[in-house]
Amino acid sequence: MKSTDDWFLSGPAHWRTDLKMFCFPYAGGTALVYKKWADFLPSTIQVIPVELPGRGARLKETPFVSMPALIEELAEVIWPLLDKPFIFYGHSMGAIIAFELTRSLSRKYDREPQALFVGGRRAPQTSDNEPVTYNLPKDQFIEELIKLNGTPLEVIEHAELMEMMIPLLRTDFQLIQTYEYIAGAPLQCPINVYGGLEDHHVPRDLLFPWQEQTRSGFALHMLPGDHFFLRSSQSQLLGSLSRELREIIVQSRANIASHTEGL
Repeated sequence: MKSTDDWFLSGPAHWRTDLKMFCFPYAGGTALVYKKWADFLPSTIQVIPVELPGRGARLKETPFVSMPALIEELAEVIWPLLDKPFIFYGHSMGAIIAFELTRSLSRKYDREPQALFVGGRRAPQTSDNEPVTYNLPKDQFIEELIKLNGTPLEVIEHAELMEMMIPLLRTDFQLIQTYEYIAGAPLQCPINVYGGLEDHHVPRDLLFPWQEQTRSGFALHMLPGDHFFLRSSQSQLLGSLSRELREIIVQSRANIASHTEGL
């Protein structure tokens, strides 16, 4: 069994952890994106940011450029941690990772999260008309980064930092831009989708088809901000997540109590 230590940046668990919340980063992002989320969510939720190879403490490791290979590895390392009810949240690239990991766990172990939360990513079955950018010359690649507004201008203008960032961003862009959706059975768990009202790359009409990926409940939440609304509208996002998660906790406790009574 492979070690899980490198993959997950988890804080101390509450004495009564109701849910584990695994959070998957956007392209170029690290586990630190989600490090402080636990301060704003119900105390019985253990927030576990996922650290992918090639960034953060795993900077010297080779990043994945194949989605199937990444999902196969993730399914193996995350399985021992699924000893409690859990949920997934993924933003942009992380949304597809969370979605495909959910499908993999469902196929391999007949186990799904209590809910799948995704942000800033079109439904996987929708046509992708976005140009491939991961292999562009450096200057054109940086222009695309500026359009996305995800990399701070002070970083883009810092030549040494960009020399470090560009290889990771290229591999992450390759990972998501070469992803191919394969049709399959809808999930059993509900899906909650978040989008930015000013996100011109992922408008509402590309988010709504996520409902086709579940046999359960579906909700779409639009928040102020562009593609990176999880930063600019963090308080609204975490407030909405808190409300959704409290409902899941209530239902999980009821299910556990009902199961216990039946024994």
